[in-house]
Amino acid sequence: MVTVLLIDDNDELRELLRDGLKATGYQVIEATNGRSGLPKFYESHPDLVITDIVMDESEGIEVLLSIRKSTPQIPVITISGHARYLDASRELGAIATLLKPFAMSKLLSCVEKVIGK
Repeated sequence: MVTVLLIDDNDELRELLRDGLKATGYQVIEATNGRSGLPKFYESHPDLVITDIVMDESEGIEVLLSIRKSTPQIPVITISGHARYLDASRELGAIATLLKPFAMSKLLSCVEKVIGK
């Protein structure tokens, strides 16, 4: 089973994304920001990380940079409501990006593409 670490400070969005990923057969680990997400990353060794960019208490760019430095083979998908942040995250190593709002089908398609399903 593919394990996804989902990091987003918006509870409603995170729960919606979690439910959609779980319904499709993914195991999901959740975190509300980068500060809590990075320890979960190192403890759980997920197959994929999906992180929001703009969050209180350690943003998604910090998460992306830490993962790229320590475990560059783990793919990271970044999500944001601001296209310029997504452009920056691609330059820093995000394998894919999604501009909010997006359909669940778009996220699932992106995840499948990234993990090679």
